[in-house]
Amino acid sequence: MEDLYINNNSWDKSFNDTNVSNNNYQNSSYDFGCFGGNKGFIQYVVTWIIICVGLPLILLAIYSLCSMVRKDHGAPVYIINLLISDIIQLLCMIGWVTTNCNNIFLYFYFYGLFSSVGFMVCISLERYLLIVWPLWYRFRRTIKTYVVVCVLVWILPLVYVLPLYFWLDLKITLTIAAIYLLLPLPLFIFFLGGTLKALSASISVSSDEKQRIVAVLVVVLLIYTLLFMPSIVWLLAGEDRKNSRLTIVSEILIQLSPLADLILYIFTMKGTTDKILASLCCCRILTATEERTHA
Repeated sequence: MEDLYINNNSWDKSFNDTNVSNNNYQNSSYDFGCFGGNKGFIQYVVTWIIICVGLPLILLAIYSLCSMVRKDHGAPVYIINLLISDIIQLLCMIGWVTTNCNNIFLYFYFYGLFSSVGFMVCISLERYLLIVWPLWYRFRRTIKTYVVVCVLVWILPLVYVLPLYFWLDLKITLTIAAIYLLLPLPLFIFFLGGTLKALSASISVSSDEKQRIVAVLVVVLLIYTLLFMPSIVWLLAGEDRKNSRLTIVSEILIQLSPLADLILYIFTMKGTTDKILASLCCCRILTATEERTHA
């Protein structure tokens, strides 16, 4: 992320400097869009791979979910919005690798990124309520509720994007980003722990549905821990933000989030969890059989 901040905003002095040199930005040139040097070339290639793989798969997933709506099957509204926020990120990545890093791509990228975080929280909360408060959730699950929640999630990221747009102090924008990214983590842990605790007492949800709910909660927590935590560490690192290894790792991992969100789509489909568990069971049976044969 540091490279994106520096290349897009031309902060060529230090992280404490709040003055932006627009002339330096306009006169600068980049070998690979926003990415320069050997490190930039690696990220340039990885970004293109993410775009080429993620964009068609996400469009296909959205089409599949919209088909569920037309067939009067319950469609996961938050998953659809999450995938839309991923498309925003991928389109901004296309802008990075094909242009000289216009600032507008930076703003929209972070807007899509933080919107996706909000919808991940909504997905986890929905699964938690379905197990812990099933009756309350079923009566409150209305179109109006979905619309209000989605609108709020799309508006909330402006808390970060607007300060960035108006060139406030860089430390302030990075601190806001760190807090915004860090707050959902304890929520994910709480939703998963509360769901597992109440799982045995829930009788209104089928066993297959319970497996799918737990799988989604586990996947959300793993995605957030593996892909977002390095960026949170980078944002809170202070002077160590210039560590090139941490920078490139956090940038690439955060760009992988649209691909990781496709895993959530897979686990929300009925029968997916059962097939995965069945495959694992078959592998265990085959392994045990081979061990007995060799013995």
